[in-house]
Amino acid sequence: MAATQTAPAQQASPVPSTATSPGAAGSTTLGSGATGAAEPAATRGRTSIADVVVVKISGMAAREIPGVFDMGGGLSRTLGAVRDRVPGGRPNVGRGVKVEVGERQTAIDLDLVVEYGVPISDVARDVRENVIAAVERITGLEVVEVNVTVNDVHLPDDEDESNSGTDTRVE
Repeated sequence: MAATQTAPAQQASPVPSTATSPGAAGSTTLGSGATGAAEPAATRGRTSIADVVVVKISGMAAREIPGVFDMGGGLSRTLGAVRDRVPGGRPNVGRGVKVEVGERQTAIDLDLVVEYGVPISDVARDVRENVIAAVERITGLEVVEVNVTVNDVHLPDDEDESNSGTDTRVE
């Protein structure tokens, strides 16, 4: 008969700390898993979630909310716009997202640019709700907080100015 070891219950701290498993920098392990043929198949082994996974899920969930124009601070948005124009370049869904991932919990910071005219408090509330629901559903981690910082407001005139200089190309 195979002996099984159970890990002692760990108390989750209110402020997440980064827990990394060997060989997986920037990831957190959900459940240590058991080994042995006597264990159920679903519990054999370990599940690790990289921090970048939480970043991408959070970024996608925040962008789904009407009223969110872009994410990130001024410099990161400028660099992101250049990166998006490079052929073969992919948009960075993690721009404007910072996470702290612990063993069972995560905290998320978001930098947003909102559309002019939308109630910022409503957008922030909707973003929080969507990000929390997505991260908890997909990863199984508990989201302890989502801090939203609104860095800018996108004005309707901003679009006209940004497009006027992009068509000047020397041939």
